[in-house]
Amino acid sequence: MTGRPGPSAALALLLALLLCTGVVASATMGFMKVPAREVLAVLLSGLSGRENGLDPVVGAVVRDVRLPRILAAVLVGGGLAVCGAVFQAILLNPLADPYTLGISSGAAFGASLVIVLQVFGLMLPTSLGVPLFAFFGAVATLFVVLALAADDRRLSSTSLILSGVIVAAILSAAIGFLKFLADEQVGIIIFWLMGSLSGASWQDFSVLVPVTAAGLAVSFLYSRDLNIMATGERAAVTLGVDTVRLRKILLITCSLVTAVCVSVAGIIGFVGLIVPHLLRYLVGPDNRWLVPLSFLGGGLLLLSADTLTRAVLPAEVPIGVLTALIGGPFFCFIFKRRQRHDRLL
Repeated sequence: MTGRPGPSAALALLLALLLCTGVVASATMGFMKVPAREVLAVLLSGLSGRENGLDPVVGAVVRDVRLPRILAAVLVGGGLAVCGAVFQAILLNPLADPYTLGISSGAAFGASLVIVLQVFGLMLPTSLGVPLFAFFGAVATLFVVLALAADDRRLSSTSLILSGVIVAAILSAAIGFLKFLADEQVGIIIFWLMGSLSGASWQDFSVLVPVTAAGLAVSFLYSRDLNIMATGERAAVTLGVDTVRLRKILLITCSLVTAVCVSVAGIIGFVGLIVPHLLRYLVGPDNRWLVPLSFLGGGLLLLSADTLTRAVLPAEVPIGVLTALIGGPFFCFIFKRRQRHDRLL
């Protein structure tokens, strides 16, 4: 269960360089073309606190419009990919991602509830209400899933996944009912459910930074225990790993990260499925490398998708649609591969 340090370190350096290059390149693209040197000047002025003769229009476009969205895409993509890697390791299921346990449905229900309540006269600011209700909806869903799986003392992957499917099905029906009640506001709910980073701000970035950093740190801290868990339940217990406690800690941590990501960007699926699989194929299953590499790879994937929909396509397409178009066939490929593997066994 060890990775390959040489290739892993090289890939980490490559992904970091690509991510930094991608941030600068993305900031140059849009309705107003901005040279890369001016983007770098804006970044340096932000670090030094001095304008250094920058064009104020260019500074405002890059600093106040593009950079918050770009950096939010990196953090959301990285956070979702890390959670996907952790969920797959916990559940020992290659099809697991942050949405398997119904957490996204919980966040979507909470956000949709705010929009419907506004239709009926509740004056709650959307900028505050949507993230707050999405967050509590996701956390509440996690506790319901854990409660349903509580009879299984080991919290096995089968129990958790089945509980997540049940809760997600109920919440999907509830969201459908909320869309019926929303009347003229149904378009807002649908657009949010498809995922978008168009409204990302520095305030969102300030929330994402500590949450994703804490989630990455906790996941990396327990990455060795995740490696041991992959050897089997009995072997892990024999080696001193409290598997139930580990599952609870990482489930709660990654659910919180997913909830915050969903509250900022809406429902963006398949990032947590695609990235860990590709990286596991390249560097092996060692979670000590897989977790940080997933963060870099997820950030790069979502940044690329968001740049495509923001600056390349003639009209902005919800980013969740793009990730679904990429992830759907990938999911089918993994599913068929798993079926063939099971038949061989």
